[in-house]
Amino acid sequence: MTQQRSNTWLWILVVGGILFFFIVCLLVIVMALTMDDGFSPSSFSSEQIASLEISGTIDDSKEFVDELNSYGNRSNVKSVIIRIDSPGGGVAASQEIYEAIKKFREETRKPVVVSMASTAASGGYYIACAADKIFANPGTITGSIGVITQWYDYSDVLRWAKMQHVVIKSGELKDAGSGSRPLTEKEKAYFQALIDDLYGQFVSAVAESRDMEEEEVRKLADGRVFSGREAKEHLLIDEIGTFQDAVDETAKMSGISGKPRLLVPIKKRRSALNLVLGDAKSILPLAGGSGANIRFEYLWR
Repeated sequence: MTQQRSNTWLWILVVGGILFFFIVCLLVIVMALTMDDGFSPSSFSSEQIASLEISGTIDDSKEFVDELNSYGNRSNVKSVIIRIDSPGGGVAASQEIYEAIKKFREETRKPVVVSMASTAASGGYYIACAADKIFANPGTITGSIGVITQWYDYSDVLRWAKMQHVVIKSGELKDAGSGSRPLTEKEKAYFQALIDDLYGQFVSAVAESRDMEEEEVRKLADGRVFSGREAKEHLLIDEIGTFQDAVDETAKMSGISGKPRLLVPIKKRRSALNLVLGDAKSILPLAGGSGANIRFEYLWR
């Protein structure tokens, strides 16, 4: 009788252990699927605010645009808040993010609010203009509406080293901006025309988004930065407030009652080597995503 009871308990322990193992495996699979989708497990909750981030120099738009678009098909996401802490970056990358936010608003009818952190200048400000409402702290550095390109002229070094840069080209302007020689007057005019065109695009985007006249924007668009308080006076932002103030307003705009829940994408881990190389790349004067020596940037220097 005692032996029979012992065998029964043994079978119970074995079956219980197997069930426990399968339950743990199931939980691991569910969590893995959730993380692969790029979101925290709380993403299944209802009536959330999607919280995205733009930080550092803006070199590429793909990651942010992919994250933004992934919210479009989520019925539980009622609005989006974007935290910007960036001095700006590439012209095209800034424009792509700006257009993606505008398209998202038009297609989903979900409110988008920007909260500026320490800095949201030049391309960072350009992107902010796509939102329904812009919040900044009193001391936020913003503005810097303008375009810049720069490189080194190392022709004197070549002459000192008795080296000659040889170029065979198809047209007069094909190697315009080469650091091996000074710019010609024609090349200066050529680059200035490009800068003026990109500058006009920036001014037009601000004027349209902020409901201002272009001439009014141009008075502020000489490259200078403003504090958040000054930006509010010049109508470049809507409200002075913290990130939490922006969250509360976003919830109100989307009809969320009670304390809003934020849905935050899970960022992919970067190795220490990638972090070091990424930081080094951002400070190199000739660094560029395409390997080009010349970059036109909406960037606060």
